[in-house]
Amino acid sequence: MTARRLWWKTALGVVFTILMLFPVYWMVNVSLTKTSDLRLSPPHLFPVDATLDGYVAVLNQQLPNLVTSLAIGLGCVVLTVVISAPAAYAISLLNMRGGRALNFVLLVAQMIPGVVMAMGFYAIYVRIGLLNSIGGLILADSTIAVPFGVLLFTAFMSGLPRELLQAARIDGAGTWRTFTSVVLPLSRNSVLTVALFAFLWAWSDFVFASTLARNSALKPITLGIYNYIGNNTTQWNAIMATAVVASLPAAILLVIAQRYVAAGVTAGAVKD
Repeated sequence: MTARRLWWKTALGVVFTILMLFPVYWMVNVSLTKTSDLRLSPPHLFPVDATLDGYVAVLNQQLPNLVTSLAIGLGCVVLTVVISAPAAYAISLLNMRGGRALNFVLLVAQMIPGVVMAMGFYAIYVRIGLLNSIGGLILADSTIAVPFGVLLFTAFMSGLPRELLQAARIDGAGTWRTFTSVVLPLSRNSVLTVALFAFLWAWSDFVFASTLARNSALKPITLGIYNYIGNNTTQWNAIMATAVVASLPAAILLVIAQRYVAAGVTAGAVKD
């Protein structure tokens, strides 16, 4: 009975996985299809006589946008970790006044729609000159990642043994030295988790990019794909190739950091 139940659950999981991943497969299939075969009826289920013309077009036309998205993502990672890790340290281990209230405010901040925040950023950036700039997008994307980072770091750091902190203070380490030499190394999984989510949010952002960098010379890949579809409705192989290339960094990072993400997300959930 147990084997039969496991087989049934496995088969059902395989079917659901195929259904969910079929759009990804079709995206890859179309990206390898010749332009002359795109309007066949019925279409080929497999890339017959595959071509890399779409990917050549991506490298020629979308490479600057990919570099821009990479710069925005890395900048968002650095800014998020630099702000959220010390903030969580102060809330969870330094008994900062109003820590619970601040956690609640951060939780509420994550519920604000991105469109509302984008309009506010637009009004501010027009006055201070950050419109159509990479720095402006990094700052805007970080406002989504920082609350998540503070909450995750707080949950993990609250579960750290207080004996380690006391031993560091006995050895003469100050507050900042304890954070950099003891707390931060122990929070490696949480750092990687926060960094990964911050990068993915910045990499896949479209609302802030379309509002704050529409007229910029350096556009992220999401805005590049949007403009590419609007200006090109015949070469769908190139459009799908752009989507495949834009999806690769996120997919690779998720596969590599999966173990650390699982440990970082569940850290602090169970306390001794």
